[in-house]
Amino acid sequence: MRIVIVGQAWFGAEALRMCLRRGDQVEKVLAPASAGEEYDRLYAAAQQAGVPAEHCGRRVTAADIPAGVDLILAAHAHAFIDAGARAAARLGALGYHPSLLPRHRGRDAVRWTIHMGDAIAGGTVYWMDDGADTGPIARQGWCHVLPGEAPAELWRRALAPMGLRLLEETLAALDQGHVTATPQLEACATWEPAFTPTKLAGREGAQ
Repeated sequence: MRIVIVGQAWFGAEALRMCLRRGDQVEKVLAPASAGEEYDRLYAAAQQAGVPAEHCGRRVTAADIPAGVDLILAAHAHAFIDAGARAAARLGALGYHPSLLPRHRGRDAVRWTIHMGDAIAGGTVYWMDDGADTGPIARQGWCHVLPGEAPAELWRRALAPMGLRLLEETLAALDQGHVTATPQLEACATWEPAFTPTKLAGREGAQ
């Protein structure tokens, strides 16, 4: 499959390595600009693998997507992949969100999972649309939240490895022509803002 990866950090780098192991043709990587002398890990991994890499702004458009691409893979991407970009890829854009969507939409899903005392966490591979984590579900998995576990610990222990596994399983299904796109159940949807002390204090004060 011909893929463009939009993302950053460890998860983006591991998604790139997974695609290369599968034999996918990664046409381009879009990653954040470097800070000083240090490159983002996805950007650096692409350079090491000989994959074309470009710095990514806050929005990905059709102009960023080469002709003939099958799929855009969002791997820890904080850029908005607009409708034109999604339409430029034959299958559209897949993202991974570290929650059991539609619960915990928003960029700090793991922190809110811990803060709200969830006993079960999970991850979702979904087809991206114009909403915030609202697109149809391709695959999901779940895990227990261990007592006393911090957000970073939950991410490293379970949710990040789960995301890579779910992405790989979804790509394998697409190889066989199987496309799963189950609408999210809006009656169960929650959305939380960025997890900051100010917003958190306001939320707690309203309870």
